[in-house]
Amino acid sequence: MISKHKYTNALINETSPYLLQHAHNPVNWYPWNEQTLQLAKKTNKLLLISIGYSACHWCHVMEHESFEDVAIAKVMNDNFICIKVDREERPDIDQIYMAAVQLMNQRGGWPLNCIALPDGSPFWGGTYFRKNDWLKKIQEISNIYLNEPSRVVEFCERLNKGINEVENIILNENKIEFYSSDLKKMVDKWYFQLDNNEGGSKGSPKFPMPNAYSFLLKYGHLSKSQEILDHVKITLDKMAYGGIYDQIRGGFSRYSVDNFWKVPHFEKMLYDNAQLVSLYSNAFLKFKDTLYKDIVFETLDFIEKELMSDEGAFYSALDADSEGVEGKFYVWTKSEIQAIIKDDIDIISDYYNINKIGFWEHANYILLRKKSKEEIAKKYDITIKQLDDKIILWKEKLNISRNKRIRPGLDDKSLTSWNGLMLSAYVDAYMSFGEDHHLDLAIQNANFLINKQLSESGKLWHSYKQNKSTINGFLEDYALVAQAFIKLYEATLDEKWLNYTNKIIQYSLNNFYDKNTKMFYFTSSIDPKLVARKMEVNDNVIPSSNSVMANALYDLGCLLYNNEYKQMALTIANNIKPEMEKYISSYANYSSLMLKEIYPFYEVAVVGQEAKKKILEINKRYSPNKLFVGSIYESSLKLLKGKFIEGETMIYICENRSCQLPTSIVAEAKKLLK
Repeated sequence: MISKHKYTNALINETSPYLLQHAHNPVNWYPWNEQTLQLAKKTNKLLLISIGYSACHWCHVMEHESFEDVAIAKVMNDNFICIKVDREERPDIDQIYMAAVQLMNQRGGWPLNCIALPDGSPFWGGTYFRKNDWLKKIQEISNIYLNEPSRVVEFCERLNKGINEVENIILNENKIEFYSSDLKKMVDKWYFQLDNNEGGSKGSPKFPMPNAYSFLLKYGHLSKSQEILDHVKITLDKMAYGGIYDQIRGGFSRYSVDNFWKVPHFEKMLYDNAQLVSLYSNAFLKFKDTLYKDIVFETLDFIEKELMSDEGAFYSALDADSEGVEGKFYVWTKSEIQAIIKDDIDIISDYYNINKIGFWEHANYILLRKKSKEEIAKKYDITIKQLDDKIILWKEKLNISRNKRIRPGLDDKSLTSWNGLMLSAYVDAYMSFGEDHHLDLAIQNANFLINKQLSESGKLWHSYKQNKSTINGFLEDYALVAQAFIKLYEATLDEKWLNYTNKIIQYSLNNFYDKNTKMFYFTSSIDPKLVARKMEVNDNVIPSSNSVMANALYDLGCLLYNNEYKQMALTIANNIKPEMEKYISSYANYSSLMLKEIYPFYEVAVVGQEAKKKILEINKRYSPNKLFVGSIYESSLKLLKGKFIEGETMIYICENRSCQLPTSIVAEAKKLLK
């Protein structure tokens, strides 16, 4: 069979949608593997490493402008071994070359383009380049290496030293002590960087940063800081009302390019939506705002219908572009709206700001909200119920119309770490709203993880597609799955999830743990060596794998009476403590761990036939510093021994294994929680 494509390169055998997007470029791309690296050494050619992901708009732009250009491809092919990397498949590679580019340029992003020696040592890089600039740069770099190789090698050595020092943590041998006064001082400093009018951080672009806001929600509640709680509330409200949220279908885009959450970068990432579901679920418990329930249910419906496989696995992303145009699938002209919503055009235009507020470009509008339902109902002299009925009808009609458009591309690989985040999200939603369907999907996804991605030894695979598990797992896979399984245990009281968690953590300690620093490496000891073996320390859009693992160790240590696990967790937090003073928002998840030591932390033991029902009732009161432990019958868990009473369901509120007198009344138990 004759291929319809003029060019085909080695990426054609890959499964990553991002790599396959480049399989027919005239650039002779290779995947990252040992064979490719050996080829570079054998031919003594520089490596040209280009890193991106399938939903990345500027990655697509650079491909069309440069990597599809035959003349540019010839220069690349003649002078370099060209490697394409999906940063989501290989975050370990991305970490190293992102650190290099940030050291050189003080900023990073995607596409990430780096040139390195045949052994992988980087010496030049940047992000997006216009076509002519790219051609000029790669020719210049090739000539420098040809004429002054010693200069390049010398720079590589200095840069590699810098890469190894980024996020380099040493063991803190000072006594482990965490104080509320220290945390308050750091949060107060952070507060001046927050936008209390539009929410989020001051300036633009605006990223949701759910991990940071999860901490602020907990901190505001436990410290009784109303100004922090007010900031969290306005941030969640503004995001829910903004164009960053898909008002018609549900789900959040990556970030907004402006200061008002209006114009999104339109890709929808699984990891953003998973964490935001968790955040809004917990915020509902605190603020009791039905808007947050709507956000959670709409987003989970979007995930289930558009990002979930028949096996219960979650896909990675929806592209920002369709038909080569960013956002085309999501925006509307006024005439399109008028043709679909004939009778209510005035109300819908007001509700979704099909006016100068929602106007974007090229006669297109981004649907967003500014007014509450109460304000709209009052203005148009209708009831809230009548308005809700109209909104349901509007969404139904607009979705039918929108689904006739050419859809954004789907990245249909399933990443273990992101599935862990999504599993946590479904459990958090279930614990907040009690919807059995959400728990059913969580269990289905957990079974996918143990059946497809987890081996008997506790080893995890990182990626899954087309019934094939690939790439040895990274610390993020182990940490986020461990965190999710602990939550699933709390919801189901099925101790098998604790057993799986313990197996995963034991494997992590054997293959990722550094006994000198008491931290975890990002890559396993069995992985092929890269230029550097990194520790992921800073929390970002996704919390760092070290911070997630520390929290999982702490929680499992509480549930299993394992003091060694708890001590490991506290040592990690203590190692980070000196760094936190510089920029606490980069260490928000460690701060959440510190809250467990600074404020009362409860083990809520519920034993008896109605244990699961009573746990849901107790959880209706927002109390972030707690773990549920329980059973329907007698259990061998140490915290539950001797607590089962035939015919009763008893609740024990415990702190550090010391329990108060039991009660069978949920209201009484709630009073004992802070």
